[in-house]
Amino acid sequence: MSDAVEARNATLARLEHSRAEILRVLEAPRAQPSPEPEGGGDRGGFPRSRTLKTLMSGGGSGTIGAVGALVGGALLARPALAFRLLRMLPTDALASWLMAKAVSALRSKKSG
Repeated sequence: MSDAVEARNATLARLEHSRAEILRVLEAPRAQPSPEPEGGGDRGGFPRSRTLKTLMSGGGSGTIGAVGALVGGALLARPALAFRLLRMLPTDALASWLMAKAVSALRSKKSG
C-alpha cells in the first residue's frame, strides 16, 4: 500500500513542478531598462516586428487589411480551396455586417 502512496506522491510532485514551469514560460517577461539600441526604436517592447505593429495599429483596421490580403492571396494561389472555404462562411451575416460597416463609414464621413 505504501508503494502506491509513494508513486502517487511522486506523480503529484512532478505535476506540480510541470505546472510551475508552464506558468513560468507563459508569464510576460519583465521590462528591463536598457540603453537605446542603435538606429532608434524600441527593441525590447512588444510587438517588435513591423508586421505585428501594422496588424495591431489602427483599432483593427490593420487586421481587416491583413485578413483581406490573406483571402486575396488564397484566391490567387488556390482558387478552388478558397471558394470551398468561402462557402463555409455564413454569407448572410457577413454581408449584413459589411453593409453596416459601409453605412456607418458613410455617415461618419458626412457628419465629419
